[in-house]
Amino acid sequence: MSGMRTLLLAATLPLAAFLAAAPGEAHETKIGQIVIEHAWSKASPMVAKAAAGYMKITNTGTEDDRLLSATATITGNVQLHDMKMEGEVMKMVELTDGIVIPAGQTVELKPKSLHVMFQDIESIPVEGSYFNGTLVFEKAGSGQVEYEMMAPNAGMTP
Repeated sequence: MSGMRTLLLAATLPLAAFLAAAPGEAHETKIGQIVIEHAWSKASPMVAKAAAGYMKITNTGTEDDRLLSATATITGNVQLHDMKMEGEVMKMVELTDGIVIPAGQTVELKPKSLHVMFQDIESIPVEGSYFNGTLVFEKAGSGQVEYEMMAPNAGMTP
């Protein structure tokens, strides 16, 4: 009987872990040699009618790739941005040449750093909802991602 309990417990633990996953847990998308982990977004506290998109992008290939552009169902105005310090002021800078994703490495798009900028949004999605977008890479091509809308303070560290 003890062996049967152990077997049953071993069989149910992975299922329990899967069912216990909370909103905000990583979801993954593959586009060629590119792996996108947990695409998420939040409303921008600095710009009305805007939101930013974040994710981890891993290049499993042997050649560098480049994120060239993005689209989103919530707006037709999407840009790739970085945050840079100019003196004592942090400013957004559009990256018209895209974002390099080095071979065998992961680049994280996160608050106060690299991000996808969704501008001129008529209605900001609510926390817990999702919206779709497309990422276009120089070598991997394009693919769909689903952004999870998080709380306005998500990803911020004190």
